[in-house]
Amino acid sequence: MRKLFLLPLLSAAVLSLQACTHSIETETTIDAQPEAVWAVLTDFAAYPEWNPFVTRIQGAAETGTHLEVRIRGCGQEGMTFTPEVLAAKAGESFRWKGHLFLPGLFDGEHGFHIRRDGSGGVRFVQRERFSGLLVPFIAGSIEESTRCGFERMNAALKARAEAPVVR
Repeated sequence: MRKLFLLPLLSAAVLSLQACTHSIETETTIDAQPEAVWAVLTDFAAYPEWNPFVTRIQGAAETGTHLEVRIRGCGQEGMTFTPEVLAAKAGESFRWKGHLFLPGLFDGEHGFHIRRDGSGGVRFVQRERFSGLLVPFIAGSIEESTRCGFERMNAALKARAEAPVVR
């Protein structure tokens, strides 16, 4: 009987956690082949030269590995975290997931998606899905800064990928 009483409470807790999500998405078109965009996106050593949002990544774009990532949103102090790479498919997508303190409090799944646009270029989408108990308290305060950081990175990626190759 006691177990039956706990089932609705557990179900309500799971549903409330699922409701604690927030997403930010930006996109741009880039006049370059997917392979060229991928090459810029995964050349982590060059990030300090061009990327105003993700200012440093250490590690490899390989599924299951951990990275050390430094980000700096517009008007924000930088932060460093160590997400796990969820997917790294050359010329298509690169995703990681990180946590603030403990999984389930404030998690962020970040993705970069590259899709051919039919005109010889690509549509580049950058997306973050936040989840966890602290989302209602934190997401609103970082929305503007994070979106601004995404847009600045997208513009810088576009400029770098479209630049003529100097040999």
